[in-house]
Amino acid sequence: QVQVVESGGGLVHAGDSLRLSCAASGNIDSMYAMGWYRQVAGKPRELVAVVLRSGTINYADAVKGRFTISVDHAKNTATLQLNNLKSEDGATYYCTLVGLVVTGAPGVAMDYWGQGTQVTVST
Repeated sequence: QVQVVESGGGLVHAGDSLRLSCAASGNIDSMYAMGWYRQVAGKPRELVAVVLRSGTINYADAVKGRFTISVDHAKNTATLQLNNLKSEDGATYYCTLVGLVVTGAPGVAMDYWGQGTQVTVST
């Protein structure tokens, strides 16, 4: 059983900052990547930022220079620092664990998602 819990969302004004946190727990053996997606109602979920096990970091063009992701693969935690927020950043943010292998089940990799945390940006 793997659990993914996000926290840190809220209502902020444009230009403000926010910090999202994610903690995964359970029988985690390894994973390919850990990161954040976001979704606005009626639109597809989109990548925000992700850190691969290799250390490679990918950001969506819309957040480059404003958002910073950090992942501790040893602790299975991730944070997303959101700076200079814009109204279009308002969404539900989801933490994801990509290609996760559960201890005792080698060769079976699955993706896991948290419940999401809401970020609302007022102008």
